[in-house]
Amino acid sequence: MVTGLVLVKLMPGKEKQTLVKLKALKSVVHMSAVFGRWDLVLDMETDDLPTLSNIVVQEIRGIPGVLSTETLVTTSL
Repeated sequence: MVTGLVLVKLMPGKEKQTLVKLKALKSVVHMSAVFGRWDLVLDMETDDLPTLSNIVVQEIRGIPGVLSTETLVTTSL
């Protein structure tokens, strides 16, 4: 199991439509709206790193209204 945080910047005026599509992704286990450089933080869980990468690149970035993303893969220290 791979977990990660995906930071998402949204296009102004498209937030609600974009949120509906992001919530429908099964690998998104939690979503938080935040203030600052990013608009959303998605808590993600996938089977492996290639799957996480594919979801971010093909699915999340493909949703109209998503301007940019940054992915943080979690680890234990």
